[in-house]
Amino acid sequence: MEINSFQNYVKNLKDDELAILRATVEKELAERGLVFSVGELGEKYAISYFNSTPGLPNLIKAPTGAKNVDALSRDGDRYSIKATMKAKKTGTVYPDDKHTDKQLFEYLVLVRLNDNYQLDSIYRYSWEDFVKVRAWDKRMNSWYINVSMRNLQMAEKIYTGK
Repeated sequence: MEINSFQNYVKNLKDDELAILRATVEKELAERGLVFSVGELGEKYAISYFNSTPGLPNLIKAPTGAKNVDALSRDGDRYSIKATMKAKKTGTVYPDDKHTDKQLFEYLVLVRLNDNYQLDSIYRYSWEDFVKVRAWDKRMNSWYINVSMRNLQMAEKIYTGK
């Protein structure tokens, strides 16, 4: 089925049919081991893009449970990967419990997805640039980045849409 035909099919579903379709798709994704959260997709897109682009370091997924680190380069650089779709701020970066200004990673990669969950852009902040643009979330006791044009201009543009 073509994508446009499928989209028209979905638009014509009744509310209860649409809910059943969503549940069915989510179950099938889980059974196939496919991820469909913004964060997990962002990590996959970033690692794949870095590994397929000459001049960028190859990345491997960090071990599960690594605090603030999602990928590692062959040179040992730590990468924190944050993905956004419609959000105006990234997910959280938790400071060290004892030393709040301790360097937690070498790079923060910001992956932006479009409304179809496809890769829109990738930006990379060095730790030093992250420190310049980060903001404090009092409720979460953590850092984040406002996704604004000003802050995006402080980052290295790795990929911007087709």
